[in-house]
Amino acid sequence: MTRNLDAAQMVVLDKVDQSANSQSKALGTFLAVFAATLWGVSGTFAQFLFQQRGINPEWLVTIRLLIAGFVLLIFSAFRSPGEIVSVWKSPRDAAGVVIFGVFGMLAVQYTYFAAINASNAATATVLQYVGPTFIAVYSAARARRLPYAVEVLAIALSMAGTYFLVTHGNSNSLAISRSALAWGLASALALAIYSIQPVKLLKKFDAALVVGWGMVVGGLAFSLFYAPWNVPGIWDNDTALSVLFVVIFGTLAPFYAYLTAVNILGPTRTSLLACAEPLSATIVAVLWLHVTFGFFDWLGTILVLTTIVVLSLPARRSG
Repeated sequence: MTRNLDAAQMVVLDKVDQSANSQSKALGTFLAVFAATLWGVSGTFAQFLFQQRGINPEWLVTIRLLIAGFVLLIFSAFRSPGEIVSVWKSPRDAAGVVIFGVFGMLAVQYTYFAAINASNAATATVLQYVGPTFIAVYSAARARRLPYAVEVLAIALSMAGTYFLVTHGNSNSLAISRSALAWGLASALALAIYSIQPVKLLKKFDAALVVGWGMVVGGLAFSLFYAPWNVPGIWDNDTALSVLFVVIFGTLAPFYAYLTAVNILGPTRTSLLACAEPLSATIVAVLWLHVTFGFFDWLGTILVLTTIVVLSLPARRSG
């Protein structure tokens, strides 16, 4: 009788664990899509600021990182007062925060904005989403194995999508500038680093703390090259509201949501779900800023997004 009772209890507990795990994955999925959508929309606000208000990417990156970073740290200090400097107590953790702040947070911010400034939000965002392919290649190299069949297919689709997006099917010319292509691919690489590098920190510390310090470190580092008090551009209500949107809804909310999703789902699955960003950026850029997006642009976008779907398929060893 006791054994039957214990078995029944185990079944109930197992179901509770499965339900909690399912809810956790659902939350992670929502947070990843939510973050990606906000990033995509904020990219069009950044394009508006660059092309119609004369704001430069350097100033906007510095301001968004410093303001959003300090707000997150204040939030962390109120929630866990004794933990605010915990990331700096271990030399390894401190080094991880600095690397994340400069080569993850700052790099992904600046390269993306530079790509937008050189082209438009839609093109820059699609190019950035070559990033999951870089993650797949890194995962294979780290495991010292050949890429799986789905990974090979994803790489081929990613290359084809990039080709159509940047050449419009004509190998003799580029449909976008060389600088736009270079910044877009750099943004994809930065996205991969941003998704992979802070995983260990996120297992140890709260996401708000890691993101907050990463933003502050990145913002302070970039301030050495562009002082945030040198305010550029034409300022009116639209400028102020757009900057506010980029800082809050394009930085503070989505970065915290995204890294929380990484902590729940892992970097690969989270980056796959973030395919909502290219779609939201493209739709808003076309409808609001009247960005021209022709057949080859859509073809390239579809191929890159298909890459993300392919990478979500179960990997099987060949042979």
